[in-house]
Amino acid sequence: MPNMSLKKNEMPVQSAEERNKNFSEVALGYTEEQAVDEAQRCLHCKHKPCVGGCPVQIDIPAFIERVAARDFEGAYQIIGQSSSLPAVCGRVCPQETQCEAKCVRGIKGEPVAIGRLERFVADYHNAHCKTAPVRPVPNGHKVAVVGSGPSGLTCAGDLAKKGYAVTVLEALHTAGGVLVYGSPEFRLPKIIVEKEIEGLKALGVEVETDMVIGKVLSVDELFDMGYEAVFIGSGAGLPRFMNIEGENAKGVYSANEFLTRVNLMKAYREDSDTPVMRAKSVAVVGGGNVAMDAARCAKRLGAENVYIVYRRSEAELPARAEEVEHAKEEGVVFRLLSNPVKILADEQDFVKGVECVEMTLGEPDESGRRRPVEKEGSNFVLEADCVIMAIGTSPNPLIKSTTAGLETEKWGGIIVDENGLTSRKGVYAGGDAVTGAATVILAMGAGKTAANAIDEQLKNAK
Repeated sequence: MPNMSLKKNEMPVQSAEERNKNFSEVALGYTEEQAVDEAQRCLHCKHKPCVGGCPVQIDIPAFIERVAARDFEGAYQIIGQSSSLPAVCGRVCPQETQCEAKCVRGIKGEPVAIGRLERFVADYHNAHCKTAPVRPVPNGHKVAVVGSGPSGLTCAGDLAKKGYAVTVLEALHTAGGVLVYGSPEFRLPKIIVEKEIEGLKALGVEVETDMVIGKVLSVDELFDMGYEAVFIGSGAGLPRFMNIEGENAKGVYSANEFLTRVNLMKAYREDSDTPVMRAKSVAVVGGGNVAMDAARCAKRLGAENVYIVYRRSEAELPARAEEVEHAKEEGVVFRLLSNPVKILADEQDFVKGVECVEMTLGEPDESGRRRPVEKEGSNFVLEADCVIMAIGTSPNPLIKSTTAGLETEKWGGIIVDENGLTSRKGVYAGGDAVTGAATVILAMGAGKTAANAIDEQLKNAK
């Protein structure tokens, strides 16, 4: 008997008053009973519209059917056929604009909570399965993957399942890419990322850290070492700034630096060797998920006042609605239709405030969003002793500058065809290194596409 409730099962969470003072995971996950009840809301449509909304093409109705039957491990095996990172995706992917947006149940109510069910299944598997995956028979081919973020890990996992000897080369000292340096512990516990990576290692994937490709080794040298194809999934880690007066003052961070110190280097711990400013008032410039992450981290570090300064209205906020809601609940104040024009500093060059101007929305720009326009004479000062710039990132030019013939866009993104192939034979790319900062699941989709193309290339090589 299907569950015809118009509402999803609520996700249990820590209370806002409790969680804004700790870095433990906010969402606590479904119980078995909640998962089964939610799975019974699925209508098992014959045309499977939800699958069309999934960049990695998980057979969503099939895994949900297994959940409804309490075969949780069977559900995991179905997800695992398409996704190498189900515990990650169940937490950070914007299902509301992808698979859930296509769900028929969403026409007259809330869609099936596909993301929450994926998280439940992955967590159940990690807690109960003690059997290591069977390593595929080696096919004699070697592939190098640059970067251990979602696109690189997906490409590596898909190729390993096909029998390739895959080596992942990570620039930082810890594997995981943006999943470990960008996503806060309270949204994506690092033990989850570690378990996903351990699962790939069990398939035979080798991971080497402190490998800055373009400096330690070049792409050309990887081919000289016997790798037959290279996938570049190096992300977009180069922060952008506004180039306004005062941006070099003490207490101005890029969101990348701030989040790396907090997430990867554990600066929130008393025993951390990495310092981070524990400010009284923090202004975070930007309105995406990274801005929400930075603001919520600042609140947990003890800031009394945390502001999101965004030049458009709430309707244009690019962050997930859930992240915006959580930030508000935790005490983050949104100063919308405001834009910084100058950062104010004291005599010692420490930040003491942000001069902003009010904005109005004009005609839509090329992105389809209404263009913000300054209101003349509306300047005001927002008191702050720390400013975090979360206005976007671009790919680091190091690989491009050390790889002859690798074509890129003017803003730095690597140019690829529909299969992820670059202008260099045997070199593929995907994820943020191609698109600029985007979502985890889109990066995974690019890694999957490239893995299939690499497989075709090497199978057909003479």
